[in-house]
Amino acid sequence: MRIFVFSLLFIGGISCSLPERDCKKFQTGSFEFTSIIGNDTITSTFKRTKTLEIDTFKGVTDSASVRWVSDCECIVQKLNPQSLIDKKAIQMKILSTNQNRYTFEYSLVGDTKNKQRGEAVKISD
Repeated sequence: MRIFVFSLLFIGGISCSLPERDCKKFQTGSFEFTSIIGNDTITSTFKRTKTLEIDTFKGVTDSASVRWVSDCECIVQKLNPQSLIDKKAIQMKILSTNQNRYTFEYSLVGDTKNKQRGEAVKISD
């Protein structure tokens, strides 16, 4: 009986410490993403529908297809790539959510050694 009670308490404690992941809420809308490259803080904005993402970075607008492979993971592929690196798809996984922001990791598809992390803020639906 003690083992059963201990197991319930242990499982209950673990489930309380897992990060929130309300990913569906972040599949669509307008977002802002800020990153630090060297000494510069760079902000981009993007609008995402279920199948399309339109990104504006340094005054340049670009579009990409979005394919959700699960509620929290998608593949993003530029529609009009201008270089070889642009032709490579990006895999994005939402790690945690909190009110109007989410933390995610991303990398080129198949490149598990060079994953990056970021945080995006949802600015409107």
